[in-house]
Amino acid sequence: MSINFWLIKTEPDVFSWEDLKKSKNQTTYWDGVRNYQARNFLRDQMKKGDLVLFYHSNADPLAVMGVCEVAKEGYPDHTQFDPDSEHYDSKADPKNPNWYMVDVKLQREFKHQVTLDEIKSNPKLKKMKLIQRGNRLSVMPVTKEEFDEIVKMGEKK
Repeated sequence: MSINFWLIKTEPDVFSWEDLKKSKNQTTYWDGVRNYQARNFLRDQMKKGDLVLFYHSNADPLAVMGVCEVAKEGYPDHTQFDPDSEHYDSKADPKNPNWYMVDVKLQREFKHQVTLDEIKSNPKLKKMKLIQRGNRLSVMPVTKEEFDEIVKMGEKK
């Protein structure tokens, strides 16, 4: 079984790396994704054991904080059915859900947060989807080479 590599974005004022560290078993469900392409990644392609870069967006600095692993494969996002949730979707049908989520578990925290500027300035990462113009997905695939390079950058002091 081959492992896939991903990057997930979160706004730290909504859910941060610190929140993940404080979660029970350092594991949480990744809910609230409301983009069909990102949903398809969550539902169809993210598999248990896949490795994930945890990225703080809309933050200062914009940075990859560490590595998680997919602990549970895609399943219906319960927030789509909850009228009190900000992620409620009135068109969602429990028999045919629109939105999915995965569970992620903290694997390791970087010694050094890898900033977006560092990623942009690294020639080995010039094709990374994160820095491509117009790419705003909150869940995106990453190549093994990109993943390894960011982990290497994050382990430097």
